[in-house]
Amino acid sequence: MSNKKRILVVDDEQINLEFFDVMLSKLGFAVHKAEDGQEALEAVRRIRPDLIILDNIMPKLSGWEVTKIIKSSPEYAEFSEIPIIMFSALDDVKDKVEGLELGADDYITKPFNFAEVLARIRAILRSHELVKQIENREQSIIVGERAVAEMQKAIASTKRSLELIGSAPDLSAAKELSAKARAALADLDERFGSFSSEYAELRNKASDIKTLRGKPHRADA
Repeated sequence: MSNKKRILVVDDEQINLEFFDVMLSKLGFAVHKAEDGQEALEAVRRIRPDLIILDNIMPKLSGWEVTKIIKSSPEYAEFSEIPIIMFSALDDVKDKVEGLELGADDYITKPFNFAEVLARIRAILRSHELVKQIENREQSIIVGERAVAEMQKAIASTKRSLELIGSAPDLSAAKELSAKARAALADLDERFGSFSSEYAELRNKASDIKTLRGKPHRADA
């Protein structure tokens, strides 16, 4: 399975699509293209890009409209965290503010310098990755707290079961209490198996934040 970062480039000008395709592909990114806003929304569902480069002035749906749908529509809630870099020939401050308020992560005015665009792409991807790592660590803490709480309950329950077994009036009652205790321990073992799987999955997703912080992003990382 490829680890290349997927970038969706959306522009109604073919020359811009080809330019980004060539330049970003050479740098190791997996580039996908769309020529209008409607095609962009379909591509978001199909490929789930790691980042979207989006022209503002397009047919069918403008970049503003696409951004608003991705960031605000319930139908695209699962894609709302995808970062968006918006391009436009409009250099008006109001236009930039509107794009950013709709949820775009950056706004670049045409004509642009590719080195600057690349630096912004890498910075946004790195920042987005750091946020995901923090979320994974927070989730790991929650899983750990749940496991501790279950362990405390299990210890209390086991102690109570042993006390009851010790004071059982006869062997039959002791066996019945023992069977209940074994069932409770089996249930606990199953729960801890679930916690272990959940925690292992989070560990697999996580990487060392220290190595990511301040380190240039690689397309194949």
